Amino acid sequence: MKFLTKHQYPLFYSVALMVVACSTGCSNTALTNERLDPVTSVTVRYSEHPLVFFRPVSGRSTFAKDYVNLAPVEINRSGDHQYYIWLGISMADGDATARDEFESVIVSADDMELQLVIKTWTTMAIGASQPIYSKPFSTAVDAYYEVSVEQLQLLAEATELRLHTGGGDRLTFEPWNRQERSKAALMEFVTGPTY
Repeated sequence: MKFLTKHQYPLFYSVALMVVACSTGCSNTALTNERLDPVTSVTVRYSEHPLVFFRPVSGRSTFAKDYVNLAPVEINRSGDHQYYIWLGISMADGDATARDEFESVIVSADDMELQLVIKTWTTMAIGASQPIYSKPFSTAVDAYYEVSVEQLQLLAEATELRLHTGGGDRLTFEPWNRQERSKAALMEFVTGPTY
């Protein structure tokens, strides 16, 4: 059996501290995050992995698609909690089409339909001075729909999700792929961090 010499102790403790620091930092696998808004002083909680939906655009190139990112938002004003669904909308026909079609949306969660009406097109109107999510494309439009925790729970527990616009064309958006991390992030948002 070998023992450390007195000259090896500092190296041993340095390595031990690095292992502990890395294991602590690396084990933080939270799928949601929060930050204090520097201007409005509200706490904003959000998902690290939005869900992605798409639809092919007929009459355009083979690869042309409209995209919608969907994620939850919590605004906490000193214990007064408000919840929203954020949509990052990127339409091939531009933002005017997005605003017309997305005044209301219907989210199909398995055999249930959740109808949402636009609350605002800006983050400032919900109490945040900075964008909460990155837009899927620079030309994308932000939209916020007020929801309850129970409605978010319904979405988090659903096996299949689809998005339909409430505008005249009732466009249907399908999930991009299975998106396990995005679904797990939505569930963590509803139930709390799991780390």
